[in-house]
Amino acid sequence: MNKTQTNKFNSLYKQHVSALQRQGKADATIDVYSRAVRRITEFYDLCPDKLTLDHLKDYFTALVKSHSWSTVKIDRNGLQFFYKYVLNKEWVWVDIVKPPKKKVLPDILTVKEIERVINGTRELRYQTFILTAYSMGLRLGETLNLKVGDIDSERMKVHIRQGKGKKDRFVTLPQKTLLALRKYWASHRHPTRLFPAGKNPEARHASKESMDRGGLQKSFKVIVKDNGIRKHVTIHSLRHCYGAHLVETGLNLRAIQHEMGHECPKTTALYTQITEVVHHDTHKLINRLVNRLHLQLNEEV
Repeated sequence: MNKTQTNKFNSLYKQHVSALQRQGKADATIDVYSRAVRRITEFYDLCPDKLTLDHLKDYFTALVKSHSWSTVKIDRNGLQFFYKYVLNKEWVWVDIVKPPKKKVLPDILTVKEIERVINGTRELRYQTFILTAYSMGLRLGETLNLKVGDIDSERMKVHIRQGKGKKDRFVTLPQKTLLALRKYWASHRHPTRLFPAGKNPEARHASKESMDRGGLQKSFKVIVKDNGIRKHVTIHSLRHCYGAHLVETGLNLRAIQHEMGHECPKTTALYTQITEVVHHDTHKLINRLVNRLHLQLNEEV
């Protein structure tokens, strides 16, 4: 795009984000709907107000081949919002045939592999983050957003605020995780955040943001590879590992659904396909699970 087109795009893009915010869309929705506009703009190197129906058809044909069905749906919804509330144009529906659904079970790390990843990580901040995400089955964003005030050490619970679907929930806090969080927080003593951004303790103490999401994901991939694990896992895989391991320890599915904040029990039932089910007490079993990790937490530098 030339300078005039770029300026036009920037203006439309700001209007798009503003419209999303005015309608009270969740931060995650704003992020993916905005990305949809950026993606199609980069695909054609053309300001999106100039797109034709043929442009849209060709774009989605390419997107179906290169991205997941979830991404295709999100991009279509994001562009529909853009047309309606920014361009004030009627959205011409693009018919897309959903490809056959593939039933893929996620790769699961064993408890020993989780232990290897944590102990094989050189930095305490990454060790603590991985342990926290795994031992409470948290999503990446939920872990990043943890605040000091969310930790209830008397009840041994953690208040997860505005998780998926803008819903709060309480999860069980294992004793070993509490000790690790205290150790890491003592290294930076940020007034509110447990995982502040920053390359050293001083920077973290003064930071106004949490650790970088993309940087964490890249670092985790390197950590997994460096520890000789060839499974296809991401930080979100730690949540799947937690669910599967809880099933193995004998916790019933209803309790696991509550701990993980699953809306639908079918989501929780996924873990029965990769392990076996028995029944026991929630708190004891979660602590028994996490206590199986023989950790060697580093000193913060």
